[in-house]
Amino acid sequence: MALSNEAYEALQAIVGERNVTRDPAILDGYALQMLVELVRPNCGHYMPRAGAIVMPGSTEEVQAIVKAANKYNFGVKPHGTGWYHWASPMYDPGTRYGDEKDTVQLDMRRMNSIEIDEKNGIAIVGPYVIHAQLHAEAIKRGWSCNIIGAGSSCSVVAAACAYSGIGAGTMWMGGNAENVLGMEWVTPSGEIVRNGSLGSGDGWFCGEGPGPSVRGIMRGTLGSRGGMGVYTKCAVRLAHWPGSTDWNVQGTVPAYRLPLDKTFRVYTVAVPTWDAWTDLYYKIYDNEIGYTLHRQYNLAGAELAPAFWLMYTDPTKQLSDLPAMLDEPGMAELTEEMRISLQIVMAGRSEADAELQDKVLDKILEEVGGWKVEKYCTQDMAEFTNMYMNRLGHKEINYVYAGNYIGSWMQAGTPDWVKGYIPVAAAGYERDYRNGLLVQAGGDSMMGTVGAYPGGGIMGLEQFVSYDGADHESTAAAWYHMDDAVEDAKTINYPPGKEALYIEMRYTDEQAFDKWSKSKQPWTYVFQREIRKRYDPNYVGDRQYNWIPEEWERGEKHASTPIMPGPGRPQPAPEGYPTI
Repeated sequence: MALSNEAYEALQAIVGERNVTRDPAILDGYALQMLVELVRPNCGHYMPRAGAIVMPGSTEEVQAIVKAANKYNFGVKPHGTGWYHWASPMYDPGTRYGDEKDTVQLDMRRMNSIEIDEKNGIAIVGPYVIHAQLHAEAIKRGWSCNIIGAGSSCSVVAAACAYSGIGAGTMWMGGNAENVLGMEWVTPSGEIVRNGSLGSGDGWFCGEGPGPSVRGIMRGTLGSRGGMGVYTKCAVRLAHWPGSTDWNVQGTVPAYRLPLDKTFRVYTVAVPTWDAWTDLYYKIYDNEIGYTLHRQYNLAGAELAPAFWLMYTDPTKQLSDLPAMLDEPGMAELTEEMRISLQIVMAGRSEADAELQDKVLDKILEEVGGWKVEKYCTQDMAEFTNMYMNRLGHKEINYVYAGNYIGSWMQAGTPDWVKGYIPVAAAGYERDYRNGLLVQAGGDSMMGTVGAYPGGGIMGLEQFVSYDGADHESTAAAWYHMDDAVEDAKTINYPPGKEALYIEMRYTDEQAFDKWSKSKQPWTYVFQREIRKRYDPNYVGDRQYNWIPEEWERGEKHASTPIMPGPGRPQPAPEGYPTI
């Protein structure tokens, strides 16, 4: 059912005529999102077109929009700064389970306030504030913030309330799921819920109380990705920044450099084996060193990364120089030296503290047989790494090889557990790029955080697979790689990784319900149905909130079409799959 004129006029009355539109050109602009071609039928480039784009300016306006959605029977999907297709409506009009309705997309850009409690190290932000903005304001005051792995261009509220919140600083600073100190949530039924101390009128200092402690419902582990109401504001805990509050940034775009304070040490370190890699992580955890840590540069691929970053930081070089650089004397040796490596920034409270951390790191490397990569620890590269790791401002580099990328694997666990899937993931990528349709960067292009929780312990590695989204065959190869990764994981009894989240976007409601009802923990989806019934009785929320209808729980319904392709691909694919 298309958005009615009456509903559109109600939206105009709420936000003003300038802040709402249903111009088809603008609607299509919002429908073009990253990774769309991997989840849409026949590798299409657009997500479902919204019924209208609305830009609210306050929590009260968001509440009024949601109440209008319940009255006029349309869906609501918030859009923060946008990263992946999650930011778009998931439903084509008329395909929503048990209902037919358009979805109105909320562009939150007018809600971009930042308030910093300098004394207590708390930041209160609106949904359009990005990590780079918060980080810049915090640094001036002697504070820093955890920046998620997707980069500093992403919304703080989205990371803290609606999706994953881990990054290079998580082991030291905590992930945003832990750091959130209060959330303001407009439920799909139009209620405003404020959790923790905020809900008792005691301010933004504790997300668990005194007051209503409903963080598990409001964000859970991974968040509902905009599928269960709208987060209009949140507070996050800041972390101590022991460096200069006035950054003397040097260099030119894109390779800016940040000179090291006397209390900082910045290295790329490497080890000879994956066994040594796991030992390195555990010893870093136990000795509590490292301010920001990440296996970051490997996103360019083990075969290309050593040369790539030297190209990237040289103002006389460009991407077309990379093939020639691979043949330069010493590059093959550097590639082997850096094959299993990571980046680490250590920050001391004093020069003596920094020196002690340096000695501890040297001792750890000696014990695991590791080393500091000399070429990547020169002053220029250390300053580049210092800027990169503390701001994470280069994550759009994900697209540099061919214009698009897909992240697969990334199952989270202890380093010993993660180590178990690395050779399988690497071999799977090498197999899938042999036909030349995916970028041949080396089977290991796996990057990821050193710790997904404060103090470490849990982490994961994401395989970066680059493809050309403008080429149908290359896109189809990336599409099939996701299916291959799920099947590869099964061969070693590992659960599916990050690609499974994308694959689910291909499903109809009935296929998704069938899969969830047959899962090993179907009660998870039963509980979520009960939560949805309480907070979203009119089904205003989007697809990302997963639940099982009662008839599927009772086994009265099953999907009529296969969820995954059968063996022997690429044979004739199920409807909606591209063919190579």
